Amino acid sequence: MTRYAVLLRGINVGRAHRVPMAELRELLTAEGHTGVATLLQSGNVVLDSDRPAGELASSLEQALEQRFGFAVPVVLRTREELLAVLAADPLGAVATDPSRYVVSFSTVPVPAAVRERLAAVDPGDDVFTVDGRELYLWCPHGQMQSPLSAALAKLKGPVGTARNWATVRKLGDLVEA
Repeated sequence: MTRYAVLLRGINVGRAHRVPMAELRELLTAEGHTGVATLLQSGNVVLDSDRPAGELASSLEQALEQRFGFAVPVVLRTREELLAVLAADPLGAVATDPSRYVVSFSTVPVPAAVRERLAAVDPGDDVFTVDGRELYLWCPHGQMQSPLSAALAKLKGPVGTARNWATVRKLGDLVEA
């Protein structure tokens, strides 16, 4: 069995795409996964599965769409991969507020075109770095005021979903439980 952090993109944002966490846990348990736990209301799940990551992501996307009636992109990290993100903490020396330190988790390595586009933006006080499938972003004035966050939101690219550092830490605790 592999312990996974399952990150659902775009659920429970405003009134759109509502997914009650109790129903989500019930669905994932009915799909045969064990150790199912959710964190907050924003699509953070930890579970144990014997399926390989690609197969698991696809089956979860199908089950979620069938149950809730809309597509929900899924990004997975194994326990080890999530703990490696936490250990790397590449902006930890400058990021002083975990609610403004964001990690965007992608399904594939962050493309060079994304890095180049962000590097071309006047970042103000923002800082970013990329490590494989993760893009780390420090927004000292918040995401709503972040030039890099605004540029990132406009880019087309691989499926990804962002979590602030406080949530990533809590997910780390949950995958260890």
